[in-house]
Amino acid sequence: MTTSTQNPTPHGYTADKDAYLKRLRRIEGQVRGIARMVEEDQYCIDILTQVAAVNKALHAVSMGLLEEHISHCVVGAAQEAQNSGSSDAVQEKVQEATAAIGRLLR
Repeated sequence: MTTSTQNPTPHGYTADKDAYLKRLRRIEGQVRGIARMVEEDQYCIDILTQVAAVNKALHAVSMGLLEEHISHCVVGAAQEAQNSGSSDAVQEKVQEATAAIGRLLR
């Protein structure tokens, strides 16, 4: 499996990196807000509502990254395979995407 340290080429999300970081910082702030709500003994349903919002936001980030992986990494591997005649890289990228989807569905 290829990891970020093994792949010196830009990642699919590179063009949107700032937007992803902004969203993740916003999510981080939401999580800190949830911790404050617990510290302040706020109503459990209000806390659960905020937890659901964080989960939805993280899901959106995950789906965006998955889409970027498929459109950049998998498609790039397919183009590479077309030139080289070897589909090994495509299979590896598809397996990575499938494993990521599996983790998201757990």
